[in-house]
Amino acid sequence: MNKDQITGTIKETAGKVQQKAGELIDSPEQQAKGLAKQAQGLAQRKVGDVKEAVEDAKKRV
Repeated sequence: MNKDQITGTIKETAGKVQQKAGELIDSPEQQAKGLAKQAQGLAQRKVGDVKEAVEDAKKRV
């Protein structure tokens, strides 16, 4: 695992918590912020996945 994968996973989890908190307190703004944070985390984790795949490919060559 690399830094982007770890950070992305943390952001995704934090976004899920924020979204659920927004649902509990009936705050559409917090729900939207949570969804946005989840999307950022997913994107960052996918970037990390690509970097990891590139590093694995380099090792095989």
